[in-house]
Amino acid sequence: MPRRKTRTVEPPAPEIASEEPLRLTQFSHGGGCGCKIAPAVLEQILAKTAPVLAPRQLLVGIETSDDAAVYQLNEEQALVATTDFFMPIVDDPFDFGCIAATNALSDVYAMGGVPLLALAVVGMPVNKLPLATIKRILDGGESVCSRALIPIAGGHTIDSVEPIYGLVAIGLVHPDHLKRNSGARPGDKLILGKGLGVGFFSAALKKGLLSGVSYSAMITSTTQLNTPGRALGCLAGVHAMTDVTGFGLLGHLVVICKASGVSAVIDYTAVPVLTNAMDYAAKGCITGASERNWASYGEYVSLQKKQLGDLERALLTDPQTSGGLLVSCAPEVVTEVLAIFLQEGFDHATVIGEVGEGKAQVSVIRSH
Repeated sequence: MPRRKTRTVEPPAPEIASEEPLRLTQFSHGGGCGCKIAPAVLEQILAKTAPVLAPRQLLVGIETSDDAAVYQLNEEQALVATTDFFMPIVDDPFDFGCIAATNALSDVYAMGGVPLLALAVVGMPVNKLPLATIKRILDGGESVCSRALIPIAGGHTIDSVEPIYGLVAIGLVHPDHLKRNSGARPGDKLILGKGLGVGFFSAALKKGLLSGVSYSAMITSTTQLNTPGRALGCLAGVHAMTDVTGFGLLGHLVVICKASGVSAVIDYTAVPVLTNAMDYAAKGCITGASERNWASYGEYVSLQKKQLGDLERALLTDPQTSGGLLVSCAPEVVTEVLAIFLQEGFDHATVIGEVGEGKAQVSVIRSH
């Protein structure tokens, strides 16, 4: 008897609800330089680190928490070595790569050096992020290194729970042009190269409150290479230099004061601020890292309490990702220093205070 043919009817495909666009920041518990371990905790960790062999060629090590290690090669060349990486501060993968690379190269410029090459540091949740997204992150980093005229000559990748990207940055500096964080002198003027408020913007972004205009301002600031450091390194009147990142303006200035054995005074009204940053702070867009920063070094800071409240303190402790250079220089070279910043497109650069004698202490006043 012939077999009867049967037809299998496939059930209708279930309707798939439209998924929300993937956001890089949803994978990270913290973003940008706000990921840094709190200064006080880091100090405890390093205090328990065993002394290491320090050859005479090692011009800068971990002794003053400087921006990079520096190893002298010969009479005219010293190697600058540093690394920096973090979780996403923005959702756009290309922008994230640009920011992370700019931030990493900043430490070379902060030592007065010139970048030579970079290695990529990559940790990605490869089963959760599309490969195209990961490639865009790397493309962003490569674009910044291209602007800095250096290659990404290698690196290392791992499969991680949170997206992580950054660089090992290698540079060169003439030993006579090396700028440490320990050279500030009483009478010096303090100059800041970029406006503050990146942490406020990043907090607003996570809350869905950041406007397109403010996002553009954030990207412009965080992807601007701190190239003035190259020329500032050649000025004898520049006595100390660092960049302002995760510990906030006050934190990095406290480090300079400790390393140099000086005090400092900041005029709050002179501190440059990114447009609308304080408006976001007033809406509660302040990162948890700001409070952790204050808890770590607040004992070294004196605020003019009647005129400086919680919002002002939050700005001064706001973690900056790829922030500006902080320069301590002799009064007679201030004009030249500001001209170097202006020539390289740093419109926010301004004098914010001065260095004094005495124990490591930062006083913040409001002149008007």
